[in-house]
Order: sequence, then C-alpha cells, then structure tokens
Amino acid sequence: MPAYTLVTFGCQMNQHDSDRIGEVLRGIGYTEVAEPAQADLVLLNTCSIREKAEQKLRSEVGRIGLLKRARPSLLIGVAGCMAQQEGERLAKRMPQIDFMLGPDNIGELPSILAELELGAPPRIRTVFDLDAPQFLSAQAEPGRVGATAFVTIMKGCDERCTYCVVPYTRGPERYRTAREILAEIRRLVDAGVREVTLLGQTVNSYRDPAGSLPVAPGAGESHFKHTLRAVALADESEFPALLRAICAEVPELARLRYTSPHPRHLTWSLILAHRDLPALARHVHLPVQSGSDRLLKRMLRRYTVDEYVERVDALRSAVPGVTLSTDVIVGFPGETREDFAATLALAERVKFTGFFGFTYSERPNTPALKLEDDVPEAEKSARLEEIFELTDRHRREHLESLIGTTEIVLVERRGKNGDYMGRSERNEIVHFACTGDAVGQLVPVRIREAYNNSLRGDVEPGFVLAPNPERRTASPAAPARRALPVLAGP
Repeated sequence: MPAYTLVTFGCQMNQHDSDRIGEVLRGIGYTEVAEPAQADLVLLNTCSIREKAEQKLRSEVGRIGLLKRARPSLLIGVAGCMAQQEGERLAKRMPQIDFMLGPDNIGELPSILAELELGAPPRIRTVFDLDAPQFLSAQAEPGRVGATAFVTIMKGCDERCTYCVVPYTRGPERYRTAREILAEIRRLVDAGVREVTLLGQTVNSYRDPAGSLPVAPGAGESHFKHTLRAVALADESEFPALLRAICAEVPELARLRYTSPHPRHLTWSLILAHRDLPALARHVHLPVQSGSDRLLKRMLRRYTVDEYVERVDALRSAVPGVTLSTDVIVGFPGETREDFAATLALAERVKFTGFFGFTYSERPNTPALKLEDDVPEAEKSARLEEIFELTDRHRREHLESLIGTTEIVLVERRGKNGDYMGRSERNEIVHFACTGDAVGQLVPVRIREAYNNSLRGDVEPGFVLAPNPERRTASPAAPARRALPVLAGP
C-alpha cells in the first residue's frame, strides 16, 4: 500500500485543503506517514501570502529532492497558492517536482497520480473552477475526527487590496450553498465535533447561491455615523443568516467561529447575530492592516479608521467582553512615521488580545508593485518590534485580568504531559489537569495563573465529566503532520 506525507504552509484555509487532500489520497488506497523518508509521495501544500513562503518551499523541495535522488520513484507534488501563482516557472526552477496542483484542482489528484504511474511527464493543473465551483466536503472519517473542524463556505476574493496576491491565487469569490454547508456541519457534529470554524478569504461576504436563507434580523439597517447608508447596504451579506441557520439546524454544536472577515462586512445584522447566538464565540479576528486613513486608501481597504472603530465599538456594546485580534502590515510603501504612529494609536485604542504583524513584502501581480517600496527594511523591523511590544503588553494585561475568574473551556486535545488544552469562548488558550476523557467537553476552569500567551487553571470543584460515547476512536490516530506556519490565525 503506497504511503504519503503532507507538509502544510500557511493559514487555516491551507490546513483545511490539506485535510481534504488527505481524504482524497486515503480514498485511493494511500496511508499517511509522518516522515518523507517513509513516503512514496510527498505533497507540499503551499501559501504565497508572504515572501517567506517561497523560501520555505525552496528549502523543503531541496531537502526532499535529496531523498528522490536516492529513490527516484519518490513523487514530489506542490499544491496550493504557490502552485497556482508560479505554475510553469516554479516547475522549471525545481525539476524535482513531479506535479503541481491549484486549490481548485484537488479532486483531480487521483487521475494525475495514475498518469504519473504510467510514466507521464510532470503535470501542472492550476485551473479555477469559475463555471461550476466545487467544494470538497469533510468525510468525518472514524479515528480522524477531533473536537474542532474547519468548514469552507466560500473561496476567492473580490476585494483587490493592493498588497494582496489572494485574488490571483484563489480567484474571484465563489460561494457554497447553505444546504451543503449545513449538511457537512451536521455530519461532523454527528461524528463528535463540538466546534466548527467557518472559512473563507472574506468569509462574511457570503451569499447563498441557492437563495434559500431567510433575511436576517437587522439586514439592511445602518446605525453607524461614519458609514453612508448606501455604503452600509452594499456591505450587507447573507452571512448573518447563515450563522442563524447553523445554530437553529445543528443545536448540538457547542461553538461556532469564523475567519477571516472583512471589516466592511461587520454589518448591523452580523452584530445582532453575535448578540443573539450563544454558540457564536465571543471573539472576532478583524484584520485592520493600518491605523492611517491615507494608507488604508493606498491599500484599497474600503473603510476608514473611524468606520473600523465605530463598528468595533458597536460589537463590544452588543456583546460585552468580546475580544478582538487583528492583522497589521508595517512598512507599506509610503508609510511615514506619522502613519505608523496612527497605527500605534489605533492599537492602543482597541487593545487587541491577539495580534499578527508583518513587514510589507512585494508580491507578484499586485498593484502595490507600482508603488515605491521606500521604507528601509531595518525601519520596517524596528516598527514591527515596537508595535509587538505594545500589543504584547495588551495581551498580558488581558490574560492577567482573568486570574480568579471561571472560564468555560472547550477541550481540544491532551498534551504530552497529560494536561488538557482548550480555548475559552473568547479564544484564550487554557491548560488544566483532570482525570477522565475531557476532549470535546465544555469544562469550567478556575484561572489561577497567566502566561505570555495562555492561562492555567483548575476544574471547578463538583464538576463531573460526561461520558464521550459518540467520539469515534476505533481507528488509530493519524500520524503527526508537519506544518510550517506563515500566517497565524485565531
């Protein structure tokens, strides 16, 4: 029986795609192994958002190419955004690669492997499924279902931010029907999943192509001073209606999260959904990218700082205690010290509990290439360090404020030391010890210690774990899969 190894670069969407790739491979008789030296096929599922992703890919292909030199039958594949972006150019630079697969071509993997087994030359399939969008559903395989799962609801992006390569690597926005989404979540929950994270490049722009969702409360309403009513109406989507449908039709789902939204689609109807739906986590990852209106305009972000802050304030008013994390680009072309100071001021104003900062790097095909990259690399790094210092302090202060409180933790896994790890509804990572099988359960934990990035506590006295009969554990656990993070997320 042939064996495969998957190495994943990047974001949650890449992780989700790797899960689907693994299901396709196991469906045609492959087994997963942890190390490339044990594999007949090594597949690198790539990101291209940051320049580091390319460096990591070259390093990995070079390392695995040494194995291929000793064992020529070893197949090397590259999937994901880098394959979509580079295609033929990458294949010419790295002749060790046997095939390349775009994000929309995962389903073609069996036929590509069959052709290669018959001696075909390297294959490149990077075609967008624009006419008939396809979404691979999770199979909920026994032994591979955890407490949490990702579910894709849309792909592609129409925003055209000037720094971003995603529209070129993932294509325009395409949406999955609400019926398919609900069916996949039902199947996952029946298999033991307790928390689902909805995925999409602009996840809250969602619209049901089948038109089956009722209008959500608050849809079309605008209670914002800084956003024109016509703009607020254009920002409306069916995402809040989808959230309500999920909670109504799969009430056993303990928690619901989503990433990554666009700030302009944080509409009044979405704020009301956060207020009304207990399963919807009290945490939102809301990328802002800059605190300078001048730079936001150059980035083509389609909102101002006042609009961003106003919508954050409205969400916090509707959902007390909600936490926010964000993404920021430092050193975008033309960023002055005054622009950066405005970003620091925004971070001080909002006090994000999670922060993902990056220095600007040129990406192929993006409009920002026409702008002069005029911020020296040393200055970019210094500014990034400065904003990390500020946001690290905010995170530590937030975590320390939780000492003595009781947090309801959805347990995700058990660590090597025997302790359990899970997340609160506000996305804090919590460690604790207890006897019994706590995975997948909601456990009240009294916080007694705060670390730099997580909390530790004790199970509240008197709490008794419920049995876990529905969790499928008949099959052996999947091998540990390598992941090379390029972008972090909630």
